[in-house]
Amino acid sequence: MIDSHCHLDFEEFDRDRDAVLAGSANAGVTDLVIPGTTADSWRRTLLLCHKHPFLHAALGLHPYFMEQHQAPDIGKLRELLVEHGEVIAVGEIGLDFALSDPDRNHQMKLLQQELEIAAEMDLPVILHVRKAHDEMIHLLKETHVRGGTVHAFNGSLQQAEHYQSLGFCLGFGGMLTYPHSRRLHTLASQISSEAIVLETDAPDMTGFNHHGERNSPAYLPEVRDTLAKLRGESAEEVERYTTENARRVFNLPDVS
Repeated sequence: MIDSHCHLDFEEFDRDRDAVLAGSANAGVTDLVIPGTTADSWRRTLLLCHKHPFLHAALGLHPYFMEQHQAPDIGKLRELLVEHGEVIAVGEIGLDFALSDPDRNHQMKLLQQELEIAAEMDLPVILHVRKAHDEMIHLLKETHVRGGTVHAFNGSLQQAEHYQSLGFCLGFGGMLTYPHSRRLHTLASQISSEAIVLETDAPDMTGFNHHGERNSPAYLPEVRDTLAKLRGESAEEVERYTTENARRVFNLPDVS
């Protein structure tokens, strides 16, 4: 399995990161995509992924941290992408209009710049989108990036189909495992299998069985099993196509 969205570089894992990785490997998680969130964290992300070949770095400026981002960061992003050809995506980037006081214009301008860099570098993007799916889809149609993933997707089926037509896969994680997530359950059962990837967003967005705990990529099988039950498929089938989708969208080699 591939955890398509995991912040293993966050300080929450500093005390036991190797043990977490060992537990994830025992759970059958063979690769993890590590999205960068701020310019100050990019070197840390790159060093971690260089140390572990099965960790794959992405670099981006997360909309949640708008106050931390500076104008020169865009230039730094382009420079690092040129310097580090092993980076697999631009992300985590996006639009978050659910924040208490979102600066929509600033978010849109920053995202546009990042999408243009991704298109220029022919890299997929990892998108964070809250209450902004229509705006995001409009921007993607204008920018012509080569696809990517929409992290923690919770939009409509119609929006999901728009993303898929643009080359995107949709990430499902711990929220899917909660019994009350009925709308998400219906959505996950209807979306094409070619557009689904698994994710944890560890250390955040912990699943039902670990509520209140730090999330871990080792819990990815619980998302897989929930998805299989919702779709009436075997866990093995879900594992096969979600892994194939992640490898395709991020251009990861199959070393099995």
